Amino acid sequence: MKYSVSVQLIIAALMSALFLGACHRPAENRLQGYVEGEFVYVASPLGGAVESLFVKRGDQVKAGDPLFVLDSAAERAARDQAQAALVLSEKDLARMEKLVQSNLIAMQELDRARSTRDQDRERLAKAEWDLSQKRQNAQQTGLVFDTLFRPGEWVPAGRPVVAILPPGNVKVRAFVPETAIGTVRAGQNARVRMDGVNEPLAGRISFISPRAEYTPPVIYSRETREKLVFMIEILFDPAVGARLHPGQPVDVELIPQA
Repeated sequence: MKYSVSVQLIIAALMSALFLGACHRPAENRLQGYVEGEFVYVASPLGGAVESLFVKRGDQVKAGDPLFVLDSAAERAARDQAQAALVLSEKDLARMEKLVQSNLIAMQELDRARSTRDQDRERLAKAEWDLSQKRQNAQQTGLVFDTLFRPGEWVPAGRPVVAILPPGNVKVRAFVPETAIGTVRAGQNARVRMDGVNEPLAGRISFISPRAEYTPPVIYSRETREKLVFMIEILFDPAVGARLHPGQPVDVELIPQA
């Protein structure tokens, strides 16, 4: 009788171990993936020293929020000079118009004065645009992922100063085996699970790579085809994307289409 009870206990322990192993075994239809972000790099088309930096890494910004200002002394001087030149050319044009009406000068003189006034207007518009480009604001809502220069440092023309990650630019990349890629479609729903979060995040497949990764050379045997994978990308609503972080590993479950 004792032997029978011992056997029963051993069988119960084995069943329990198998049950726990099954609970921890990853689902066969789950794919491994990682979070990727497409950053928006904010730069000025003009160079200059960083005069003010209004954000730091980790800040949340809205569209229109100021990001940074570069030194603009030269641009202000050019703007003031263009304004003064325009004032003089407009006065000269008004004087020429009166002289033409009195037949004291030829029309060519009036045309030259008008051309000078128009050129001064263009110079002023260009100077004002240059000055405005020394101050850059956020064009989208997002997370300040990084600041690439500090106040006082010289920034070459076109070099990014702030990197922003809009929540709509967060996506997950996963890899589907060649044997299953035929069942995957763009627009297909997917669930993404990450550590520390019980509920999966809902997304949708936005891209399927037309080319295989880790492709064996020249000949595809049945064995090598099993090693081929195709990259897919999954996008989320901005509120969901804000919860993901670039580089974060995730598990992806594709929802079969009806």
